[in-house]
Amino acid sequence: MGKNQHVVPHPDGWAVKGEGNTKVTVVTNAQEDAIDAAREISGNQQSELLIHGKDGQIRARDSYGNDPHPSKN
Repeated sequence: MGKNQHVVPHPDGWAVKGEGNTKVTVVTNAQEDAIDAAREISGNQQSELLIHGKDGQIRARDSYGNDPHPSKN
């Protein structure tokens, strides 16, 4: 499982930043573009996607990793 990906506010718009990284991976003008980029990275790495609002607080999250509690159908 890879690093969780965070979509965070950036002086130039929005950024995708891997958890624990000092540098951002991608900078975009629109939050939706950053979310799309982070979703692809999270899917490839089977990690979590955490979307922050303008205030920096987490407002949404998606999991692209293995489900620790799979349903028992």
